Amino acid sequence: MRDSLQRFVFERTAVRGLLVHLDATWRAVLERHDYPAPLRQLLGELMSAGALLSATLKFDGSLILQMQGDGPVKLVVVEVTSEGTLRATASWDGDLPQSPLRALLGHGRFAITLVPKDGTQSYQGIVALEADSVAQALEAYMAASEQIETRIQLACDDGQSAGMLLQRLPAAEDEDPDTWNRITHLGATLRRAELLGLPAQTVIRRLFHEEDVRVFEPTTLSFRCSCSHQRVVGMLRMLGRDEVRSIVAERGSVEVTCEFCRKRYNLDAVDAEQVFAQEVQSFGSATRH
Repeated sequence: MRDSLQRFVFERTAVRGLLVHLDATWRAVLERHDYPAPLRQLLGELMSAGALLSATLKFDGSLILQMQGDGPVKLVVVEVTSEGTLRATASWDGDLPQSPLRALLGHGRFAITLVPKDGTQSYQGIVALEADSVAQALEAYMAASEQIETRIQLACDDGQSAGMLLQRLPAAEDEDPDTWNRITHLGATLRRAELLGLPAQTVIRRLFHEEDVRVFEPTTLSFRCSCSHQRVVGMLRMLGRDEVRSIVAERGSVEVTCEFCRKRYNLDAVDAEQVFAQEVQSFGSATRH
């Protein structure tokens, strides 16, 4: 039941559904960060939202959901890969009140970026943050950017995060026009405790037992961070030799901590020089005739 995504479709209609449960994956994020309660709620819901949205796409790469604003919550980022792995991080200032999304982030934006694994051009869509919840923000994004009617329900506590998505695809000419209204009305009866506490197939059976629903095999989700020594090396090269040398002179080494998993990478003076020695060697190898 846990850490999985369940796809289902309503036969002879243009409506599909998704249910996600994150258990160990969500707790892996909480174990690495001490987030205040309002931010835990926001981040947990955004993780489930990311898993749901990723499952509606056919791509090989990473989907990044980013909310950024001038309120007490500065940044919230969730990354979901086509391999079913997730990671998340956030930053904030001071004490956070229990407030709607708009109050926590202030004036800001909601960006969704698709990064192909093959290195081809990324795609990004951006909308203003004008919603009171993560679900409303994502529904507004789908309506504005994709012109797809979508209904999303999200729930989160300190042990798990879950969500359900219903989506109306381009309809067949002979489809009953009331189908979408009926299915979304049934979906709206789902209670938070049911979403968090019941297996996906039980939820589907309770909500849609009078509908003709086809349920697919669930897919597994897990926490995994993509940070690496090589990525740290690339970041230091972007900083430049002079900047890195000044950090080493001041602190004795360069320490980089991954904001997602909290893993630390420490490079002493020799390691730091080797970063740029490797850069020169690689450049020389590439231009040799």
